[in-house]
Amino acid sequence: MSILVGKETRLIVQGITGNWGQRQTLNMLENGTSIVAGVSPGRGGTEVLGIPVYDTVSEAMKYHQANTSILYIPAPAVKEAAFEAIENGMKVVVIITENVPLHDTMKIVDMATQLDAWVIGPNTPGIVSPGKALVGFLPGATVQPGGIGIVSRSGTLAIETLRFLSENGIGISTCCGIGGDLVSGKSHVDYLGLFEKDVETRVVVLLGEIGGNMEEAASEYIQKMNKTVISMIVGRTAPPGKRMGHAGAIISQGSGSAVHKIEVLKRAGAKVADEFWHLVKLVQESQ
Repeated sequence: MSILVGKETRLIVQGITGNWGQRQTLNMLENGTSIVAGVSPGRGGTEVLGIPVYDTVSEAMKYHQANTSILYIPAPAVKEAAFEAIENGMKVVVIITENVPLHDTMKIVDMATQLDAWVIGPNTPGIVSPGKALVGFLPGATVQPGGIGIVSRSGTLAIETLRFLSENGIGISTCCGIGGDLVSGKSHVDYLGLFEKDVETRVVVLLGEIGGNMEEAASEYIQKMNKTVISMIVGRTAPPGKRMGHAGAIISQGSGSAVHKIEVLKRAGAKVADEFWHLVKLVQESQ
C-alpha cells in the first residue's frame, strides 16, 4: 500500500506547457505515473510528450478520468488553478509553487476541507511511492519500495534523507513534503494519521525544522501511535527572527526553535536523530 498516490493515481498537470512543467512531466512519466491530461489556458488542442492539453480542468475531465492534479503555476494564479482542480473533483492537489499569497492558501485549504480534497503544499517537492507513482520532483528513480514512511516540511531535507536511506538499502512506502510556506494544506499530524493506518508502513520518519508549531502538535499525536516514530529537526543554531531558507522557517518571539521541538518530541516517545547517519542507524534498529 501507500498513502495518497499509487497505481490508482490518474494525474492532470496544470501548467504542463511551461518549461518546468514539461521537464517534470517527463520525469513523472519515467517514474511510472499515469498522466492523463495537461491543462494550459490558450494551449488547448496541443500535446506535450503525447499527453493531450486542454484549456481548463473542466474540459479535460470531459474526456479523462482523473483524481489528482499538480500545479506548476505562477504564485498569483495558484488560487484560481487550485479552485478549478478541487471544484472538478480532484481529491489530491499538489502545489509546487512557493510564496503563494497567504490569504490565497487559506482560501484553498478552506475549499479543500469543504469538498474533501487533500492539498499538498504550497512549496512542496511533491510525493512519491516507489514503483507506483511520483507526483512532483522527489528522486523517484533512486528509491526502492519498503516500510519507511517519511513526512517532511523541507524539500531539501526529504531529498537528502531519501538519498541516505537508498544508499543503505532502506526502502520506503511513501515520502511526502508538507510544504515550506507559512501555511500548508495539511500538517504533520494529518500525515502521521495516514501512516498509522497504512499496513505497509512499519516506521515513520518525521523531518522538521525551525518555525511554526507543527512538530509540537505532532508530538501529542505520536504518544497515541502504535508505530515507531523517528524524527530529525534541523536549525539548532538558527538565530531568532531570521528566515532560514523559506517562509515557514523562522523563529518568532521565542517560539519555533529546534531545541524546543526536539524536547517535546523526545517526551512524546519519538526517537530523535542528530544527523543523517544517526537517522539511518535509528531506522535500521527499528525495522
